[in-house]
Amino acid sequence: MSQEIHRVCVCGAGTMGAGIAQTLATAGYSTLVYDVQPAGLERAAQQIEKQLDGAISKGKLAAGSTEKILQRIEFTNDLQACLADLFIEAIVERMEDKVALFNQLAELNHSESIFATNTSSLSVTHLSNQVQNPARVIGLHFFNPAHLMKLVEVITTRQTDPKVLDTAWAWVESIGKKPVRCADTPGFIVNRVARPYYLEAMRLVETGDVSPEQVDRILESAGFKLGPFQLTDLIGQDINLVVSRSVYEQLGRPLRLKPSSLQEEKVNEGKLGRKTGEGFYRY
Repeated sequence: MSQEIHRVCVCGAGTMGAGIAQTLATAGYSTLVYDVQPAGLERAAQQIEKQLDGAISKGKLAAGSTEKILQRIEFTNDLQACLADLFIEAIVERMEDKVALFNQLAELNHSESIFATNTSSLSVTHLSNQVQNPARVIGLHFFNPAHLMKLVEVITTRQTDPKVLDTAWAWVESIGKKPVRCADTPGFIVNRVARPYYLEAMRLVETGDVSPEQVDRILESAGFKLGPFQLTDLIGQDINLVVSRSVYEQLGRPLRLKPSSLQEEKVNEGKLGRKTGEGFYRY
């Protein structure tokens, strides 16, 4: 199953999917972005172009790079057009949707195509057990913003073909990222460690003794790039809450990891962060 990766399909045109696609195209890969919503594809194209122009203005990319990189990206809402050597799904965090997508893609593609999930917290093993040819399923968990963050968690299952791991590992390095091997455990490494960072901050605010702004300012002054409230607004309060709930349930509902009612309130109000214009902050 070892092979060279020439064409990559990113499924899901949200913030994460767009960031991954930008990374791949910048690294020279032919990239297809698939999403069922044409409006989502349009937003992704705009996001990528804006971020590329920003990188050029900061001197991180050569002048004139935007057009060359964009020429490597195609956008489609036609599943039949999704033919690639490697698929990276960055769709909604629902197991049944991910399983359905991979099985549909399996019907269209050759048996050596690699299927990678960008899930933050769902079991890669459980996913692979429901997909045709589970030996080719692997986890490649990028971090937001994907075009800037270097780390990629590489998650294997007992069924993952070692050659798939070798191919995926080398490919991650080829796009300028740092792969780290993870066991298929709840939250993997980063999201497992990060839960207290978010949850304890929210519990402090729930007491009424401090504000989100105060917590963020203090933690940023301590060396964190972003405070927990700015960071969850960037990730999306809905996405962050789904991960918190998933880790909480999979670990047997420990009190210390109980999801925040404050965050649940934000999600119920539709205040999801940057993507909706308001979360803990206004944008």
